[in-house]
Amino acid sequence: MVRFVLGRILQAVPVLLIVVSITFILVHSAPGGPFSADKAVPAEVLEALEAQYNLDQPLWQQYLSYLGDVLRGDLGPSFKYPGRSVNELIASGLPTTAELGFYAMLVAVVIGVIAGVIASMRPNTLQDYVPMSVAMIGICMPSFLLGPLLVLIFGIHLEWLPVSGWNQIPGDKILPAITLGTGYAAYIARLSRGGMLEVLSQDYIRTARAKGLSEFIIIGKHALRGGLIPVVAFLGPAFAGLLGGSFVVETIFQIPGLGRFYVQAAFNRDYTMILGTTVFFAALIIFFNLLSDILAIWLNPKLRQQVRGDAE
Repeated sequence: MVRFVLGRILQAVPVLLIVVSITFILVHSAPGGPFSADKAVPAEVLEALEAQYNLDQPLWQQYLSYLGDVLRGDLGPSFKYPGRSVNELIASGLPTTAELGFYAMLVAVVIGVIAGVIASMRPNTLQDYVPMSVAMIGICMPSFLLGPLLVLIFGIHLEWLPVSGWNQIPGDKILPAITLGTGYAAYIARLSRGGMLEVLSQDYIRTARAKGLSEFIIIGKHALRGGLIPVVAFLGPAFAGLLGGSFVVETIFQIPGLGRFYVQAAFNRDYTMILGTTVFFAALIIFFNLLSDILAIWLNPKLRQQVRGDAE
């Protein structure tokens, strides 16, 4: 297992390098600059600003300098928040974004697993078609459409839930969590159904049924652990995707998370903020992918044996 983890970490290094390189090129290829949208300033002031942030150096020199800073864990100063570093801005917005992602993951797992298990118990019947059809709708509906729709129904017409804010009014986390988690709930429902169908067709499940065990015990005690292996493998990248996809939801519901910094950085051409946030989320995706792989290996004896064989 140690060799497996080390191998995945070594594979992550070139991936992060490619992400940094592509993002750096794209950011510096965009028209304008971080100070072009400001009020007209004297040329000497502009030169001083560019010299302060090393923007007066050749592009390749800026790239190598930024790589060195990233290796030291320094994502640089923000161009639009004087006196604050990108590390500080990420640290200030991440807790709210992570909390939103956690609630959205709860929504996705609870709804998705329940729907998938119910559908797998009677395949190719109405009990299967209804939740899977709803899941397909959830996959096809983007969050920027679902969010305003939920606000219109539950916030404006019914007046049941608040439509903006975070930690201000009771229930202000419900609509954002549902908006962000619905799409992933649909994927988890389909994965749960597929995994459960495969497990429920195994011989040991037939033996359990022949012994007269109730369907509840068969599902909960014998089938669920193996049937949810595809879901476990999906949870890592899903959680990273929830954190990255929360930018749109945070904008819709006015949530003070990391998304506001990223969106504002795109409009303000805050190079270091865009680069730092992108690198940070790329590292998160790699980490959660590795974590989900480890959990899948722990749950699946065949994968554990395969990893041991590769190590030998």
